[in-house]
Amino acid sequence: MTHPPERSPERDAAILAMLPNVAFDGWTRGATRDGDADLLFPLGAPEMIEAFCDLADRRMEEAAAGLAETRLSRRVRAAIALRLEQNRPHKEAIRRALGIMALPHNTRISAAAAARTIDAIWRSAGDESTGFSWYSKRAILAGVYGATILYWLRDTSDDDSGTLAFLDRRLAGVGRMGKLRARADGLLGRLPRPRALKSA
Repeated sequence: MTHPPERSPERDAAILAMLPNVAFDGWTRGATRDGDADLLFPLGAPEMIEAFCDLADRRMEEAAAGLAETRLSRRVRAAIALRLEQNRPHKEAIRRALGIMALPHNTRISAAAAARTIDAIWRSAGDESTGFSWYSKRAILAGVYGATILYWLRDTSDDDSGTLAFLDRRLAGVGRMGKLRARADGLLGRLPRPRALKSA
């Protein structure tokens, strides 16, 4: 897992203050309305966006601390729903952020921020997997979450209901794939081993 970006109360406050202005000013130092913006974010927009993603991760984890869902998949769903709700007022800022982070020279920082977010969702859900399972779960959720965010940016409902229905369909599809894979593994395990393998 990649290390989080620099954290400080001053950076958090600057990000929270600038979010309402990003829709008009973009991810610029002018949007912060803060004379210390050059010192807080010397690398400009990518650094601001990375700090925003990290702050959103922390806010989601804090709000998810009391999740009552018993099944892990439902806790994952609840954590994502919390994140969408928290960031609903900032859709335009996120839309602009995705455009900036998609630029080739921002690939590394974008990938690191996305990886931290996916890991934060799993941690919020209470996942304790290790080894290959840790990596496979995060790889699968990255695809689901990325598609969900793109859908959410077009969702005009006031409560993200359309996006949550989309998320439910994607998670159900992942669940079916997991059951089919487990069933296939079980069937393969009962097949007789080829003679060449037996003698190997």
